[in-house]
Amino acid sequence: MDQLVQQVESLQLLNHVLLSLFLLVPMVLIARTVVAGTRYSPILIIVIFGLAMGFILVVSDLAEPGLQAFPVIDLISKTTSVALLVTFFVGGQEIRKIFGNKVGATKDLLIHNEEEAVLGTTRTQMVLIVRSFFLLIGVEAMSRLILGLDGGPLSNYYPIMAYLGIVASIILIDSKAKILEKPLYIRKGMLEIIVLIGISIIAFHLSELVHNIVALPSIFFGMVISTLLGVYAYSYVFGPTIKALLFAGIPVVLAGNFMVGGSRIIEVFEMDGSAAVLGYGFFGQAFWMFGGMALMIYFGKTAAVRNLAPGMAGALSHTGLTGACTAGDLGKRAANRAPMLVNIPFAMHIFVFSTLAVSYERGSLLMIPAVIMVAIGFALLVMGLRNMKVPGNDDRAEMKSLLQFGFGWQLIAIFGGLAVLDLSGMAVDFAAMAKASAISHFGLFAGVQEGMFGAEAAGLITFTFSMTFLVHPFVFYMFGKAMENNEEMPKTPVYVLAIVGLIGILSSLLFL
Repeated sequence: MDQLVQQVESLQLLNHVLLSLFLLVPMVLIARTVVAGTRYSPILIIVIFGLAMGFILVVSDLAEPGLQAFPVIDLISKTTSVALLVTFFVGGQEIRKIFGNKVGATKDLLIHNEEEAVLGTTRTQMVLIVRSFFLLIGVEAMSRLILGLDGGPLSNYYPIMAYLGIVASIILIDSKAKILEKPLYIRKGMLEIIVLIGISIIAFHLSELVHNIVALPSIFFGMVISTLLGVYAYSYVFGPTIKALLFAGIPVVLAGNFMVGGSRIIEVFEMDGSAAVLGYGFFGQAFWMFGGMALMIYFGKTAAVRNLAPGMAGALSHTGLTGACTAGDLGKRAANRAPMLVNIPFAMHIFVFSTLAVSYERGSLLMIPAVIMVAIGFALLVMGLRNMKVPGNDDRAEMKSLLQFGFGWQLIAIFGGLAVLDLSGMAVDFAAMAKASAISHFGLFAGVQEGMFGAEAAGLITFTFSMTFLVHPFVFYMFGKAMENNEEMPKTPVYVLAIVGLIGILSSLLFL
């Protein structure tokens, strides 16, 4: 009888994997279909479909809040760091190339097949999306298996999930695409999987090692290792694993997160204090995004998407904008710049996580370090805006000014925002959720998701993070208009949205 039950459970696992595949991948494909022929990013549509799907599953009694009945989707929603490791690696490569005057290898082992499989998605792109799904499952399951982490009902099935995910990701290569040196290309894919798993394991152990000194989440160490590896291997030509995750890793992770977040809509609205978190998060998205762009346009004298998109992605560690850039939705130059502009401001997370860890233990924000960080951020911001005004189209000069701006604006956004929330009386764990949501900050989101601020915040972050993404119709609409306007952002709407965001966050702090 026990053997029969085990066989039935194994079949249910396979059903869960296939059901998750048929829920998440079509969501990404539909999003790409809706925006086909336009310059808009599909991530906006993924937001709407994901939240709606999660909400419908709960309302129709097919699942409970958190989607525990769909454990594979829940697992996908927790693979944020896997997708980010690839972005950090590519960012390290770009840092070395630009600031080391290095010319990386231009040879590409994969030449895409441009035949459309569905409207808006080529055959090769579709394979990359499906492969990303299996990669996220395989890498996460193998990492957890080696580390011995408890994953609830899935724990016993990590070996088979790791096998299915890794094997499927290796064999899923578009047969109609032109592949140079096929054996090398396949070996690169296997090597990249091994390295991703290795970085995840090392980052986890480093996080545990320093936990008693400072509670830095594993994503921080993963960022450092991946970036340094990218700096060292700046001429590395991507294999199928990096190609897939760079193109579709973040969209697939976000689709899972939005479904889990949508399932908690009813639950969270009934909680005390949730209105202030959601209000600040929603209007904060508008203020920090469009306020930053307004500064770049007015003081930095640049409205070019090549500067605004990767600059704001880095300045806010902004998940959606980073995903749109790396997927190529906002132009090739934005795609090349985004990984590096995200990486370097991320280095300041040692201050973010250390300050927040101590603050969480004492029950209130460490105000003096926060004020010092805001002052440093303001100095860097002024320096970046001043250098941004220098005429010319030199990549190195623009990147330098964008890095200064991004580092400064992120310090102001995080520590300034946390200081305001603390003064308003909001608890540290709720403030961390509100701040992660207000700037769509994937580092802080990953830290909360890993349980840095307790189980309650870890359970609620997917919802608060997802709901504030509803500001993204404005974000991606504006960038879409800019792409249609010779990649120049319309100025007046940016100023108006920045003012609306400022009024909104002040109102949420005063009245909610």
